This record gives sequence, C-alpha cells and structure tokens, in this order.
Amino acid sequence: MDRKIMIEIKNLHKKFGDNAVLNGFSMDLYEGENVVIMGKSGSGKSVMIKCVIGLETIDSGSINVMGNDISSLTQEQWDELRTEIGFLFQGSALYDSMSVRENLEFPLRRHTKKFGVIEDTTPLVMEALENVGLAKAIDLMPNELSGGMKRRIALARTLILQPKIILYDEPTTGLDPITSKEIIMLMKSIQEKYKTSSLIITHDVDCARVTADRMILLIDGINYAEGTFNELASSKDENVQAFFK
Repeated sequence: MDRKIMIEIKNLHKKFGDNAVLNGFSMDLYEGENVVIMGKSGSGKSVMIKCVIGLETIDSGSINVMGNDISSLTQEQWDELRTEIGFLFQGSALYDSMSVRENLEFPLRRHTKKFGVIEDTTPLVMEALENVGLAKAIDLMPNELSGGMKRRIALARTLILQPKIILYDEPTTGLDPITSKEIIMLMKSIQEKYKTSSLIITHDVDCARVTADRMILLIDGINYAEGTFNELASSKDENVQAFFK
C-alpha cells in the first residue's frame, strides 16, 4: 500500500544575501511517521521548517503540504492549513499575560472554522493538559512554570487543535537531561496515540535515537544522508559519523 505523503520538499533553495542556506534540499514526510532532521548550528534546519509553514518565502524549488502547493495559497487557505500543522517553537512562545488555560483557549477561539464556536472549552483544555501530565497547572501563569513545564504546556497548546502534522524546533534545547528525557518520551507517546506525522529538528542524539523512524542529515544545504538511526550511526562516512561522536 502506498503511504500518504504529508510533506514533500523538492530541490529547495533559500539564500540570505550571499549566504546560501539551502542548496537543493529534498525530503518526504509520510503519514504517521517521525522524521528527525539533524544538522550543525546555522545549517538551515530552522529556516527549512519556517519555509514549510510560510514564515519564510522560498527562492526556488517546491513545498507541498497535505496536497497543497504552499506557493499558491491565499491567506485564508494558509489559515485553514495551519490548523492542521502544530508548531512547537524553541522557546515555547507562551503568552506571558495569559494563564495556562487562556494560552490553550487562544487557538480554539482563533480557529473557529475547524471546531465551530465552543461555549465550554474546559473539556478540550483539560484533555490537552492531561496528555502532557499537567492538568494541575491549568490556572498558573507562565512565570510560575519551570522550563520543562513551559515546553509541555506549549505542546499541549499545539495538540489542542488536533493537528495532523507537528513540527518540533529543537524540543529539548535548554532543558536538563531528566526533563529532556520526559519531553522525548512525551513526543513518542503523542505520535503513538494520535498517529501524527512529525518533523523534528534537533541536534540531541538521544532525542533522535528515541523518536526517529527515519533521519535526514542536512549538510551543505542538501539532504546529505538519510536512513534509520542505526543505519546512520554505523555509517563509515566521516561527515555522518561527526553527528554521533
């Protein structure tokens, strides 16, 4: 059976001035799959993910998300598509002036087209918080949360729209090893529970080992190597080996 392609990137080029960040990067993300993209700092990983959700425009090549050529989408079509794409920012990006409950209600109130107008958001908010083990934090403010709790709440806010795709931008950055491990296990359990397709940008080898169905190494702006974690970890290529030392 042919697997459904959720994200298809072909020959993606992106420059900033004279600095060519992406030089023909290509990849597919299949339904229900976790793909980890690894690359050195400044290699273009975050730029690539921002191109996928339209925060950066591409110079050439194509990006197709769930059957939509993103270069031809209107603002309204983008808004609709983004309800199917969860994005976990590096810094969690919670609204400081809103409680945890209000942070989770925000996307529900903004995207009424997907769920209609919800009179009582509490059941959806509680379900999302229970998924990340933080139901008790519902009335806390972001400044009362630890770094790991903020990351979990941001993940709950991503989950509340029940997206088909989740994009993770360095999900374990800045977290201690124990909290990192908790976030990694959470990502794995979310994929298993909701059958999401996830694109995970990371330089955390443990995160890649646990979460990746497939890995792609972004070197010199291209998809330099891809395979399972074990296939790449046992590669004799020095450029590939550098990621696993």
